[in-house]
Amino acid sequence: MIPLLIVFIAVCFSVTGELFLKAGMNEIGAFGISDLIPTMGRILKHPRILTGFASIGIGAVFWLAALARVELSWAYPMLSLGYILALVLSALFLGESISFVRWIGVLVIVIGVILVSRS
Repeated sequence: MIPLLIVFIAVCFSVTGELFLKAGMNEIGAFGISDLIPTMGRILKHPRILTGFASIGIGAVFWLAALARVELSWAYPMLSLGYILALVLSALFLGESISFVRWIGVLVIVIGVILVSRS
């Protein structure tokens, strides 16, 4: 149970980081090659972007702790939990709309995670 909890914590930090990155980029906006350098300066100073990177970094530490305890062939499929969390949380916190087909895809992922966790 402990390895699954550690993987879940890693996934939660990673997804949280992605949510912060997306929120930050929503504020910064799209950019192209011509304005890459000035935009990078804004990106690297943006509080939400920095929080996102920090959260992903913490998630990586938990991921390393999980890898020290279990086989990669078991742990890696568990990262699919991130797809589920990202879908739900992006709808809740970013206002993204989720289609029926995406929900079906999440159901398939859930079934896969359950099967892998029982092996």
